[in-house]
Amino acid sequence: MRALDFDIIIPVYNEKDNIIGCLNDIEMKVQGSFNVLIVYDFDEDDTLPVIRDVMDGFKFKIYLIKNDIGRGPLNAIKSGILNSFSEALLIVMADLSDDLKIVDAMFLKIMEGYDIVCGSRYMKGGKHIGGPFLKGLMSKTACLSLYFLAKLPTHDATNSFKMYRKSIFNSITIESRKGFEIGLEIVVKAFSRGYKITEIPSTWHDRTAGNSKFKVIEWLPEYMRWYLMGLRRGFIRKYF
Repeated sequence: MRALDFDIIIPVYNEKDNIIGCLNDIEMKVQGSFNVLIVYDFDEDDTLPVIRDVMDGFKFKIYLIKNDIGRGPLNAIKSGILNSFSEALLIVMADLSDDLKIVDAMFLKIMEGYDIVCGSRYMKGGKHIGGPFLKGLMSKTACLSLYFLAKLPTHDATNSFKMYRKSIFNSITIESRKGFEIGLEIVVKAFSRGYKITEIPSTWHDRTAGNSKFKVIEWLPEYMRWYLMGLRRGFIRKYF
């Protein structure tokens, strides 16, 4: 694997209907020097034959990484982080929901000295389009309360679409147990440790193909764990 400016990590689970569109979107909208790490759970994943047919046809190098930590999006993201060795890494969903035209601007922020750059749906200029109403309401309420009450320096702490300086993982131990709450955990811990965090407005669209992997009821307690920790750590940092 080549160590370039950054690695794009894409966790997949039967994304044959989306993955080519996602890779084409990356090729069209991202101009930097990067690898793409596609992380899968099992050999029968229907994403794999589609990728193998096209993986040499892009300007960037594609690597298939088998998640050997344990099934699920959380462990796929962790496997991607462990296998990434470029200066920075970006988490992208395969369902074409993320606003990839801001990726180069995100990396410029890393070069300016920031440790985490958040794609932000809820700051001025950002948008959240589609998806279940309750899920969107809960997400926005949690994010804005963390911004205004805990003073986290992003309006969108729960969004998975973030770029990280790789070195922050030398001091942050990931404790998340399910789902996509890992992005919230990392921001909360990085903020409490004094890492520099910023955000760029981003547009999120609900997927148009395949089934969502987001499990609101099952994962809500895990999000609440880091949400409450974010409020507590933000309060301590603000007043003590």
